Amino acid sequence: MTQHTHDRLLIIDFGSQVTQLIARRLRELNVYCEIHPFNLVDDAFLAAFAPKAVILSGGPASVIDVDSPRPPQKVFALDVPVLGICYGQQVMMEMLGGKVESGHGTKEFGRAYVAPTTAQTKLLEGWFLTEREQVWMSHGDHVSAIAPGFEVFGTSPNAPFAITADETRKFYAVQFHPEVHHTPNGLKFYENFVRMAGFTGDWTMNAYREEAIEKIRATVGDSHVICGLSGGVDSSVAAALIHEAVGDQLTCVFVDHGLLRKNEAEEVVTMFRDNMNLKVIYADERELFLGELEGQSDPETKRKIIGRLFIDVFQKYANQIEGAKFLAQGTLYPDVIESVSFSGGPSVTIKSHHNVGGLPEKMGLKLVEPLRELFKDEVRVLGRELGLPPSFIGRHPFPGPGLAIRCPGEITRAKLDILREADAVYIDQIRKHGLYDEIWQAFVAILPVRTVGVMGDGRTYDFACALRAVTSVDGMTADYYPFSHDFLGETATRIINEVPGINRVTYDITSKPPGTIEWE
Repeated sequence: MTQHTHDRLLIIDFGSQVTQLIARRLRELNVYCEIHPFNLVDDAFLAAFAPKAVILSGGPASVIDVDSPRPPQKVFALDVPVLGICYGQQVMMEMLGGKVESGHGTKEFGRAYVAPTTAQTKLLEGWFLTEREQVWMSHGDHVSAIAPGFEVFGTSPNAPFAITADETRKFYAVQFHPEVHHTPNGLKFYENFVRMAGFTGDWTMNAYREEAIEKIRATVGDSHVICGLSGGVDSSVAAALIHEAVGDQLTCVFVDHGLLRKNEAEEVVTMFRDNMNLKVIYADERELFLGELEGQSDPETKRKIIGRLFIDVFQKYANQIEGAKFLAQGTLYPDVIESVSFSGGPSVTIKSHHNVGGLPEKMGLKLVEPLRELFKDEVRVLGRELGLPPSFIGRHPFPGPGLAIRCPGEITRAKLDILREADAVYIDQIRKHGLYDEIWQAFVAILPVRTVGVMGDGRTYDFACALRAVTSVDGMTADYYPFSHDFLGETATRIINEVPGINRVTYDITSKPPGTIEWE
């Protein structure tokens, strides 16, 4: 747990799929918060964390069940505002003397509408501007009797106690989820709560930057730090921040595995070595990677080859850096959250985070992760604070295996060259039409099929390619971008005319789920 001088809000997580969204909404209001699983929050934790307010998240359990998740009773004795959301409302009611029931007519999923009662509270200022407020519900149980001291401020057809509060004790509880975009006025709800809790909005990137620099200096001391620089937003911002903290004690290693986009290696190295005066080792390992990948078609085999070689290569160059004791990684807060299983079972953990698999242990290095408290959008803000150019801050995500997973089937150097050219045309089109910043990620996949075409009255037998573009908040779910037919037609014409080896262009309109963003 990081020590901060600013106010902090604690989110106790009971396993909701949208708990991260609570934190994102609060960060938008310049409120610092942390998510911690309920089973790791005890009285000692609460004393050390000293929250200015607490939010109890939703979750899949039923408070009626034996041994259902509970926060410490001490949460209700901290004399700070407490907000319960969905399961958080139900567990609050159950622990404070109310009643929760399950059965016919209690379920409510999806869009719902909450109507006000005659009672008034500052929590709902700016709400109920019409006769009812749209919210998003997702509950099987419902509160059938509120705890003593609580009053009802809003109701829905299946949730008679949709909004309740004990204003004397500063306890608030709602059955719906204000954090999701299906509750259009949800941000206003959180704004009211943090204002009532006395938060001043002191969580800014400028403050974080100063704190992070102090922490890096205290951690690293006189030692040397190495950073695997990919050119992506996370590693770029981490490198810039660490460089500001320790200067020449940082050396970045940029591995060119031959699977980068067109001109990417030159852009990254020029940016950091020539424009920002960072020490950058350019590791040209194209022959090594492409040699082992040539002819490989199984996606898992490709990933394993790339992962193994990357570790070997990074180890080789890191060994050349005298006095290196720390490895920098661009770990983000979602990675930290997803690495924790609040039930203790491996099946619940979404993923175990390892930016550079096994390297810290193998090399005897300690980790420096200066972004581990930030969400992706906050990293971009920090990048602007550090003076990184917009072209780097706003870059679309790019996978570690690079073009290898955008080349389904057998990998050949010729196919990679074709793919690089097609991707460059596609991204150029997106930028020319002013669409780049509206899209989360866009790329071309070269398909493992050849098709017959006609060009200049002659027969062609070349590759087909698929264009992919998605909108997303965090990459966990995604929708395809709705290009106009004119844009798609113009782009297809350019690719076929400008990229030898492609004679057919398709557009992938699969959402995630059921598909994934990348093709492999």
